[in-house]
Amino acid sequence: MAESTGKTKQDTGRLPSRVEAAIREQEAQNEILIGWVQLTVVSIWSVLYTLSPKTFAETARFEPIPWVLSAYFAFTILRLVLSYRRLLPPWFLALSVIGDIVLLMVTIWSFHLQYEQPASFYLKAPTILYVFIFIALRSFRLEVGYVLLAGIGSALGWLALVAYAMVVDPTDPMITRDYVDYLTSNAVLIGAEFDKVISILMVTAILAVAIHRGRRLLVRAVAEGTAARDLSRFFAPEVARKITHAEAELSAGSGEHREATILYVDIRGFTALSARLEPKQVLRILAEYQALVGPALRRHRGSIDKFLGDGVLATFGAAEPDSAHAANALRAIRALLAATRDWTPDAELLAPGALRICMAAASGRVVFGAVGDAERLEYTVIGDAVNRAAKLEKHTKALGVRALCDGATRELAAAAPDLPGLSAIGEQSVEGTDGSVEIYEIRED
Repeated sequence: MAESTGKTKQDTGRLPSRVEAAIREQEAQNEILIGWVQLTVVSIWSVLYTLSPKTFAETARFEPIPWVLSAYFAFTILRLVLSYRRLLPPWFLALSVIGDIVLLMVTIWSFHLQYEQPASFYLKAPTILYVFIFIALRSFRLEVGYVLLAGIGSALGWLALVAYAMVVDPTDPMITRDYVDYLTSNAVLIGAEFDKVISILMVTAILAVAIHRGRRLLVRAVAEGTAARDLSRFFAPEVARKITHAEAELSAGSGEHREATILYVDIRGFTALSARLEPKQVLRILAEYQALVGPALRRHRGSIDKFLGDGVLATFGAAEPDSAHAANALRAIRALLAATRDWTPDAELLAPGALRICMAAASGRVVFGAVGDAERLEYTVIGDAVNRAAKLEKHTKALGVRALCDGATRELAAAAPDLPGLSAIGEQSVEGTDGSVEIYEIRED
């Protein structure tokens, strides 16, 4: 046999497309959150600017801050609209990061014009603290690149402002080594500005490391969440929850006793019929049949243990304890009898009533747990009730009926309301079981 040279996504380290799509959707939701936070920030700036006293503004010939805030507000609105429409390509996100930093730095730079002060005046503005908000905002995206871009951009922007303040007036660079003079005047203390840059870079580095680790956790969580949803399609939801929420690693032999009712459903004559049908036709009939059986079982707290070709093995009270397991099984049988009474899956192939769906229930103590080996595990039920249900279903053919249950099921459900009619057949020998079995026919009405 030729050896395949193709590689799976697991081989190449790539995530399945559905997992990548889930991560992209989470990132899109985070971008919406970022947009709203940015809108809140620019709104706060606008309110603070409107309410703050403007001692020097009255004599100023130009007020750039309203223009800067207006441009930033418009940019933020555009970004928010695009985020809702999922139209934020990577280049636009990078542009958005740069735009945030540029607009912030321009706003800070404009202070010395607004208040007619030396350029070094803006270096004392607490507005520089907003860079930490913009850097932290990028952590929502859980992509290191955008955080690094925001942090390094902020550090370079602040260095540019410091350099401008030092060279704008060649006759007076306003540099001082006196800390008191720095705090009480417009003088520039190189060490203090260096501390600000170091703080920006350190916060950026810490966030980048945290985001790198956090993204790995996000990918794992999304992958496991997707796997859990997939498991619920291959297993009963109760079993899927057991697997995904197990506190310890599952292994063969882990299980527990349950008082449960087992229900076996089968299509009479389907094996012979499938031999003369095309595979596509066989699977179509099975899909339609299983679409009838599954909802009826789940409505009455039944769990599908497995599909056995045209057979369905279901449990009541095994995957999750249920004191009314026998009554629920009988109600599910009544629903199945009604749903499949006149079922003809393909009128062109089959005459009405050509397929006859039969079923049987048996109750008793079973073991519910994991079986298999280290490479392949399966949750299932083991016990006499399982065998009895399967054999009783086969016995429906000998009796010419569609649904049977054993005496244990009838006794457990006797006091429950709203049950289907039961007709006593009596004790009979059933092939494949030990001794005789008390049998009841289950009627639809």
